[in-house]
Amino acid sequence: MLRLSPEGSRRFSQTERLEVHYGGGEANVALSLALLGEEARFVTKLPLHAFGENALRYLKGYGVDTSCILRGEGRLGLYFLEHGASQRSSRVIYDRAGSAFALSTPEEYDFDKIFEGADSLHLTGITPALGKNCARLALLAMREGKRRGLTVSFDPNFRANLWTEEEAKRCFETLLPLTDILIASSDGLSVLGLSPTGEDEEKTAEAAKTLCERYGLRAAALTMRGHISASENRFSALYYDKTAHFASPYLLRIVDRVGGGDAFAAGLLYALKQGYDGGTAVEFATAAGALKHSVEGDANLASKEEIFALMKDKSGRVLR
Repeated sequence: MLRLSPEGSRRFSQTERLEVHYGGGEANVALSLALLGEEARFVTKLPLHAFGENALRYLKGYGVDTSCILRGEGRLGLYFLEHGASQRSSRVIYDRAGSAFALSTPEEYDFDKIFEGADSLHLTGITPALGKNCARLALLAMREGKRRGLTVSFDPNFRANLWTEEEAKRCFETLLPLTDILIASSDGLSVLGLSPTGEDEEKTAEAAKTLCERYGLRAAALTMRGHISASENRFSALYYDKTAHFASPYLLRIVDRVGGGDAFAAGLLYALKQGYDGGTAVEFATAAGALKHSVEGDANLASKEEIFALMKDKSGRVLR
C-alpha cells in the first residue's frame, strides 16, 4: 500500500506537500527478511497503473520474490500518517476500500505456486480486516500452509479504524488454532480476550502461557512498550516457549514508529530459522525492532550486522 505523510512533524492541516512511502504489514516483514538474507515471497494483488508498478519495483529492489503478485483492476490502498511529537499522538487515516487486493478472491491465488519451496507463512490481522474476501483468503492460506507442514506465524495487528474489536475477535478465533507462533503487542491483548499487560513481566509471561495453552501454540512473542511520549518509548519483548525469555529494554527516541512490530516479527522469524535459542532470538528481534524506530518509512532497512552490533552496544556511537 501507499503511505502519504506531511513532512517532519507537520499536522495534516499545515501541509502543502506529502511524502510517499510504500509498505504494509506483511510486505514490511518480507522486505526485512530479504535484507537479512532469507528468501521471502510476498503475495498480494496490485493495480495496473504506475503506482502499482512502483510498489512492485520497491519490493523487487530489496530482494523480495514478487513472482506470485497478481495484477488487475482496482486501486492501491492508501493511508495518511501524521507523525506525532512530544505529547501529541500520531494519527492515521485509512483509504483502502476498493483496492485491487481487497477486491481479489481466494480463487485467484495458486497456492501450489505460492507455497512451492516454502517452509513458513506469516500473516497479520490487517489482511482479514479488509473485507470478507480477504478474511476467506487469510483462513484458506493458513489452512493450506498447515496442510503442507509450514510453520505459521500470525500477528493480530488490530486496527480499530478498519473493523471493530468484536469482528476481529470472531475472525481471530478461526485463525489462532492454525497458528504456530503468535507475535503480538502486550498492549493489544484485549482483542485476544486478555487484559493488556504493558511492561509487567510477570503478567506478560502469564498471558503468553495462557495463549499458548488456549490455542495450542508452539510459542508466543509479545512486545512490551512504555509510552513516555510520542517521541520517546521504552521497548522490550518476551518470547515464551514454555520458558519465558525477556529481552533487554531499549530507550527509543523515535524517528518513525511505523513498522516497529513488523521489524520485530521479521527479526524473530529470522533468528528462529537460524536455530538461535529463545533468549538470543528475542534479543535479536527486539534489537531489530528498536533499530526500525530510527528509520524513516515503513520497513526496517537494518542489516543483521547492524542488529548484532546493537545487541553488543546500545549506545548508538558513531561507527568509524
